[in-house]
Amino acid sequence: CAFYGCSNLQSIKIPSSVTCIGDGAFGSCEFLNSITIPDSVTSIGNGAFEGCKSLTSITIPSSVTSIGDEAFKDCESLTTIVIPDSVTSIGNGAFAICESLISITIPNSVTLIIGDNAFAFCESLTSITIPDSVTSIGESAFRNCNSLTSITIPSSVTSIGDYAFEGCVSLTTIVIPDSVTDIGDYVFKDCESLTSIVIPDSVTGISEGLFSKCSSLASVIIPSGVARIEDYAFFECENLASINIPQSITSIGDFAFWGCKSLYPIIIPETIMHIGDCAFYGCSNLQSIKIPSSV
Repeated sequence: CAFYGCSNLQSIKIPSSVTCIGDGAFGSCEFLNSITIPDSVTSIGNGAFEGCKSLTSITIPSSVTSIGDEAFKDCESLTTIVIPDSVTSIGNGAFAICESLISITIPNSVTLIIGDNAFAFCESLTSITIPDSVTSIGESAFRNCNSLTSITIPSSVTSIGDYAFEGCVSLTTIVIPDSVTDIGDYVFKDCESLTSIVIPDSVTGISEGLFSKCSSLASVIIPSGVARIEDYAFFECENLASINIPQSITSIGDFAFWGCKSLYPIIIPETIMHIGDCAFYGCSNLQSIKIPSSV
């Protein structure tokens, strides 16, 4: 926090003697629009440039290996940023609320995790490249990225955190690779342009609120290994006309298909033992249903 809140500071040159930019070093320097980071710097601390609202672009030198939590959070004028191949970790909320950021490429050097809230509320972000080195997408990582139309998840990813793509209202398609075994709660909630999705055989559960309010979703294929459809899974998916419920499923959660007014027909397999509260409430197009004796 060495220069934290120096609101009149407009430009700064960091000398090559500096190896580390500390936590909050230039946080809330609202008029800082130009900064030069030398090749000597190896780490950018937590919140180092958080709230630098006038910063439009920044070049991170190839000497940097880590970008801390919320390092560039709320840099609302930042349109471009180049992350060098030297960076191995991007912290939680590192680029959250960068409202003007249009595109970003994550280098192959980033391993394991895209942190929680890493790009949350980047409302202008239209494209992002996730490398094959990433194994996990954190909670709310791309939450409310309103302009994001498509994204490819590499086959290295095994888990997608809660709310990861919630509110990505322009997202029309997404491919989930067979490597993914765990999809968190409400991951695609309010993705109102998403029309179809294939859930890989590696997934064993349809988590809570997974497709809640995906109003354009017309069809879903649930793999045979899924055991439960959790609460609110397809809540208010008003254009969902067909869905297969495989024999592996034993329980349909509360409000699971609430307001799916286009749903017809539906077959409940003999393996189902529990149908939750309001599970099919408001499915106004449903004309007949057979409840098996297993319920």
